[in-house]
Amino acid sequence: MPTETSLQDAALVKAGAGSPATAAVGEPHAFLVGGGIASLAAAAFLIRDGDMPGCNITILEELDRIGGSLDAAGSADAGYSLRGGRMFESKYLCTFDLFSSIPTLDDSQTVTQETFAWNETMKTSSKSRLFRDGKRQTAPKFGLSEAHILTIERLALEPEVFLGDTRISDQFDAEFFTTDFWFMWCTTFAFQPWHSAVEFKRYLVRFAHMVDGFDRLKGIMRTVFNQYDSMVRPLMKWLKDRGVSVQYNTRVTDLSFHEGERDFRVTGIDCEVSGLAERIVLADDDLVMVTLGSMTGASSLGDMNTPPQLLGKSVGGAWTLWENLAAGRPEFGRPEAFTDHIDQSKWVSFTITLHDPTFLRIVGDLTGNVPGEGGLITFADSGWLASIVIPYQPHFIDQPDGVSVLWGYGLSVDALGDFVRKPMSACTGAEIMTEILGQLRIKAEAAGILETSICRSCMMPFITSQFLPREAGDRPKVIPKGSRNLAFMGQFCELPDDVVFTVEYSIRSAQVGVYALLDLKLAPPPVYQGKFDPRVLYRAFRALHDIPA
Repeated sequence: MPTETSLQDAALVKAGAGSPATAAVGEPHAFLVGGGIASLAAAAFLIRDGDMPGCNITILEELDRIGGSLDAAGSADAGYSLRGGRMFESKYLCTFDLFSSIPTLDDSQTVTQETFAWNETMKTSSKSRLFRDGKRQTAPKFGLSEAHILTIERLALEPEVFLGDTRISDQFDAEFFTTDFWFMWCTTFAFQPWHSAVEFKRYLVRFAHMVDGFDRLKGIMRTVFNQYDSMVRPLMKWLKDRGVSVQYNTRVTDLSFHEGERDFRVTGIDCEVSGLAERIVLADDDLVMVTLGSMTGASSLGDMNTPPQLLGKSVGGAWTLWENLAAGRPEFGRPEAFTDHIDQSKWVSFTITLHDPTFLRIVGDLTGNVPGEGGLITFADSGWLASIVIPYQPHFIDQPDGVSVLWGYGLSVDALGDFVRKPMSACTGAEIMTEILGQLRIKAEAAGILETSICRSCMMPFITSQFLPREAGDRPKVIPKGSRNLAFMGQFCELPDDVVFTVEYSIRSAQVGVYALLDLKLAPPPVYQGKFDPRVLYRAFRALHDIPA
């Protein structure tokens, strides 16, 4: 049986390095499950907009670090590692609303101000969005037929209920998936033909204003450093300065409830703290916000000599928690829709640490872009459907001079490579680098580049699970029916109109949840609706038909 922890004791949890926090007794407390961007955003909204003292907020995190999927780790000597990087654009209204209140680490400006100023300096303008036969393709044409365009227009207008759980491949003919539009679209957003037609539709509508610059990645924004250094660290500093506590090594396993005739309230949180079972007992006015699922759950790292392993949902507690919560509660969603199809949601990413400038020099000559300017480079004919992106250097705050970092991934991880005749999922870091060098047709310098580089790969079995075909109810509402003090956050709750696999979605869910639980007379900024702007529609129409601007 778990030991019961009083409210006062539960609030005395590790804050950062383990110093105790002092919680106000008799006031509402908030317990946030998961240490990703959704929980960090929720804590900030509770403080900024809900006037909750930071010392009354506790984040319960299973790992020994904060940040969730916005991670960045390693060193120049051991090799850096990023599981991924989310794209940004100017219409992420909730994200920039939040970070307009968060100072940068040097307190010189807000994170929002820094990000917009940086993207005025380093505007994305790809000169090699696709790469074939060792040659760049600048502003490739979409190559869509009239039938394809009509289908895109139909999907943009058709109500989601009519699409149901159909796949993208149910809506288009096979030729669509050979067009350059598809190669650019699927690698920018990580879609597969078997993914949800509803999610594809949402992306079409959500990013309609970006279609006309899609061939050059116009409008894509980036942070100065990786997203952990540029966003998570400033936000966490702001929260710690206000007394927010983080209890690390705490796996939440279940919640207990008091059931009323028409509503329910969470009364306790069951968890394992450093392997020991405990229960946090809640007062009537306490709040609980849970990040459901994990797109980077069960990740496994490889190195130069070892491929990553394919793990399952039993590794880590996020999926198990959702399964426990949803058992007998259909209003809490159906996690099996997202967990039981790993072969349709997995892919491999990799981070390369370079100790010699040769690679970047050659790629700069091949692509016509300097680091940070070009964005994603996709090897459209590669068996792995691999892509790389070379950010502005340094990409890590502690990155020393003379060291560079780049990131990449492959969507077809079970297909054979063209230069390494193995599935990407079975390849070591050295073999992944060999394949990328081959796609770039780098031969004479290849051995030297390999000798001075470190490639760390990462298998992520659930990375695009949120794109899997789904039905209404598979994702629960942010505030489930009848809830008095429980909200869901993250990538696996339902937010009409917005799109998953974005930082914006996680932050929006947190903002919706906080405002509803506190009954604030506030609302998040509405999702940008470019589909109602005739100028946006006109430019998208011309782009889809490959008509020059």
